[in-house]
Amino acid sequence: MNRSDSEASDRAKKPGADFLQLDTDQAPVGGLTDWLASQLRLAISDGRLPVGSRLPATRVLAAELRVSRGVVTEAYQRLSEDGQVAGRGRNGTVVIAAPLPAPAPPRPHPTAEPPSPKALFAATPGADVFDALRELPVRVDLSPGTPDLTAFPRTAWLRAERSVLGGLAASGFGYGDPRGAPELRRAVANWLARNRGVRVDPEEVLIVAGTAQTLTLFAQVLRDEGIRAVAVEDPGSLGARQHLNSRQVDTPPVPVDAEGVRVDELRATGAPAVLLTPAHQFPMGVVLGGVRRGELMRWAVEGGLIIEDDYDAEHRYDRPPVPALRSMLPEHVVYAGSVSKLLAPALRVGWVLAPPKYRDALVEAKRYADLGNALLPQLVLARLMESGELERHLRLLRGRHRRRRDTMIEAVAKHLPGAVVHGAAAGLHLTITFDAAEFADTDLAAAALAEGVKVQPLSWHTQHPHSPPGLVLGYAARTPTDIDEGVATLGNVLRRLA
Repeated sequence: MNRSDSEASDRAKKPGADFLQLDTDQAPVGGLTDWLASQLRLAISDGRLPVGSRLPATRVLAAELRVSRGVVTEAYQRLSEDGQVAGRGRNGTVVIAAPLPAPAPPRPHPTAEPPSPKALFAATPGADVFDALRELPVRVDLSPGTPDLTAFPRTAWLRAERSVLGGLAASGFGYGDPRGAPELRRAVANWLARNRGVRVDPEEVLIVAGTAQTLTLFAQVLRDEGIRAVAVEDPGSLGARQHLNSRQVDTPPVPVDAEGVRVDELRATGAPAVLLTPAHQFPMGVVLGGVRRGELMRWAVEGGLIIEDDYDAEHRYDRPPVPALRSMLPEHVVYAGSVSKLLAPALRVGWVLAPPKYRDALVEAKRYADLGNALLPQLVLARLMESGELERHLRLLRGRHRRRRDTMIEAVAKHLPGAVVHGAAAGLHLTITFDAAEFADTDLAAAALAEGVKVQPLSWHTQHPHSPPGLVLGYAARTPTDIDEGVATLGNVLRRLA
């Protein structure tokens, strides 16, 4: 049999290889070697085989393609003669050079430019406004809602992860309980009992991908129950409002004053449910007062449902802890918490406690959303919670965040002497307002962004027209030098506007 006949016989077996998705059915009759050599050259040229990558052994590739080993050996030899690959003994055949790529043809249209500062703040904020703002590079980012990510306990996390992996059975890498790993649910129940005065059975805990997922899942559950409106604080989180609206749930605003949400105004909305941040109201930072709590509980006992976002509850500096509403009214409160402000938003781990009426429906919504959170981060987080590492990390953060909070207050007093500071006793941000101001806070935010400082205007987080204008400023993720520089820039911009 001559060589062409041999190649034709090999092709009749309809081979194929995972390597470069090579399929010899595409080779011309009698031209296997030429075809294989050209495919390898093309992969080297377009970067699929970068310099330093190793080709499969001739025996292995020949077996996968079901061709004679001589076909592969000759193809490799041709690339070797071209100077593109070289034999390295036991290290096999390695790509050592690639041709220079041809210059890319000019694009007919430029890529989309990021929005200008003026354009970003000119319109009503859309669903992607936070993504757009996050992507803009600046000198100083004073956006609220992010802890000091440089303080993430990498060593403790890696130690816990190694310990978890060392003892994890093979079955642990399969699909888990959509409610969450039992170990984390138990750890969360213990954490809430120690730190928030909430007594709960681990079976009542549902692990979710942060408070954002709690809102979208529960909004879906409410719609299935026929509930089409959840009242929200005003001012209140734009992001939370967007998550509820994404499930076609209306968000009628309820005014917030120095004692928290106005329960009389809540009654006037007629909404059967309300979303609150009672421990540290976002963005004004007030704590729900005792009298107001009593009014709210009466409203709930009469048939209302409270969704409690325990926002920033752990981050307090100048005031005693505030009990969670869930600890006093478990049958009427959906409690949501997460580690986004305690460890890192990237972990996407949170928890929700729902009254029995909604628990099964919420678990079902979670199951069909994603089959449950990734298991390994849950087990690592459980280890950190139960070992005391998370409390140690919280103590470190409190000291660091307090110092940065103090720096921002001093910077505001120095560079923005007319500003009024709100909500400084706790949290990761503070809000400033400007009395008797004749400018829009969106104009101030846009001008600051043009100078390399990123902030959020207070008006983004309001539904009713809000006077006076203001800014929401995060301090936890910035160094004292950055904070002073950023606030100084705001002072310069404000003087130009005024």
